[in-house]
Amino acid sequence: MSTISKDRKLQTVITTFEVNPGTCQDLLELLRSTCDDVISVQAGFISAALHVNDAQTRIANYSQWETREDFQAMLRSEEMVVRNRKINAMCKNFEPVMYDVVYCSG
Repeated sequence: MSTISKDRKLQTVITTFEVNPGTCQDLLELLRSTCDDVISVQAGFISAALHVNDAQTRIANYSQWETREDFQAMLRSEEMVVRNRKINAMCKNFEPVMYDVVYCSG
């Protein structure tokens, strides 16, 4: 489970996917299976959560990793290279961005 804290030193990655409403559920299923079968077993993986907007035109993936290098190694894995090609074909674009948590409330 994700725990958001500025005191916890880890790598946060937020990836946004822009999709057509008709392909949102298909991409969501591919992202779920990719997380379950590939990402969650990678070294340094902590957690991931998928979010879908009301119009089903955007999916956001919030993930946490022990280190930036763990996330980058996952992206370079042979299985993720193959999966990312499939993901890319199903959406208009996607962009992973690495963040540091600097403030939390609540």
